[in-house]
Amino acid sequence: MPVNVRATERWRETYPGAMVGVLGIRGLANPDRDAALGHHAVLVRDRIRARFAGADRVRLLAMPTLQAYAAYYKRFGKSYHVQLQLESVLFKGKSITGPSAIVQAMFLAELENQILTAGHDLGSVRGGIIIDVSLGSERYTTMNGGEQSLKATDMYLRDEEGILSSIIHGPDRRTRITPETTGVLLTAYAPPGISKGELEAHLSALEANTRLVSPLAEVETREVLEAG
Repeated sequence: MPVNVRATERWRETYPGAMVGVLGIRGLANPDRDAALGHHAVLVRDRIRARFAGADRVRLLAMPTLQAYAAYYKRFGKSYHVQLQLESVLFKGKSITGPSAIVQAMFLAELENQILTAGHDLGSVRGGIIIDVSLGSERYTTMNGGEQSLKATDMYLRDEEGILSSIIHGPDRRTRITPETTGVLLTAYAPPGISKGELEAHLSALEANTRLVSPLAEVETREVLEAG
């Protein structure tokens, strides 16, 4: 059953030009490793290195995608962690891995497209999801098990039970992806400056990567919400 996704007026008014992409997929397996995905990871790493051959950090920061995220994170005195991970692949020879196949599939698309993505166990999501902007009083348990207050004006997602993720502090623990996960909800945050075409292509990459592990997986939700 497709996930119902809606956005608050506060989000639309606070971040005109922003978007959130949502991809719900069922019928998955989530092994620790997958041979086809491992081969694809090498190809993605090589494509990234070829694309930025000879580049330095200044050239990376000039990319429109990274500029869009840098502008958002700067509001909160933070650096975009995907940019730092990209630098590790380019300048330190790091491979693109993950704690499980589904998470690795997500990381591969995230690094290649530089679009921030959070993954959730679809079976743990309660009801529909709402895109909102924090007042600064909301709290949730993050992936590492710590209690976290949201930053005021940060974009975040919630379901009927609580917060799923925020841009600055990442995904929650309640809906984390586990070895038993058979369905995922992948959500991509796009601040102003990211085009709808880029976000749609990212959702396609997320689906394609996931299908390397589970070719018969079924997409039941695919949607892009625009703040206007």
